[in-house]
Amino acid sequence: MNIGLTGGIATGKSTVSSMLVRKGALLVDADVIAREVMLPGHPVLAEVAAHFGQDILQTDGQLDRKKLGEIVFNDPKERLALNGITHPAIRREIRRQMEAYEKSNPEQLVVVDIPLLYESELQSLFHKVMVVYVPRKTQLQRLMERDRLTEEQAKARLDSQMDIEQKKRMADYVIDNSGSMAETERQLDELWPRITRP
Repeated sequence: MNIGLTGGIATGKSTVSSMLVRKGALLVDADVIAREVMLPGHPVLAEVAAHFGQDILQTDGQLDRKKLGEIVFNDPKERLALNGITHPAIRREIRRQMEAYEKSNPEQLVVVDIPLLYESELQSLFHKVMVVYVPRKTQLQRLMERDRLTEEQAKARLDSQMDIEQKKRMADYVIDNSGSMAETERQLDELWPRITRP
């Protein structure tokens, strides 16, 4: 069985994915893959720099995430252009890792953490989709604190994704992460037998 894990920015997907791994799930992390394709020497980074200009690179060839973020979070066309370059490579690697896990560990739950799962219309890849949820107000507050953003900057990032309430409605399973860690863990304990049945 595999599950697509998603949510919104600052809803706590990493916390939930870590809890699932501790319970025995195997994790494919789209964020890790997305960082790997943006490392110096990777053809995807070269293509991104060709489109957005060498200014998005630091002197050592590393991506300047802040500079690229300023461009794509404020211009939907440029965000689409970036996604058009990066997403195909990320999807290929997600599929490769999923298939490798399912072949080597057919009994284990495979969890694939994809922040933009619904936006990228990838739900058909999975048996079920789990959404990590917090209300937008909480999401905004956490994002401002976590990334030291102004309210305006944080709202721009939230607005670049599908609304969290819409994701919640589309989900097969919802984990409400607005309470304590113990409360989140309790929800996963309840769900675990249902998502690991053969």
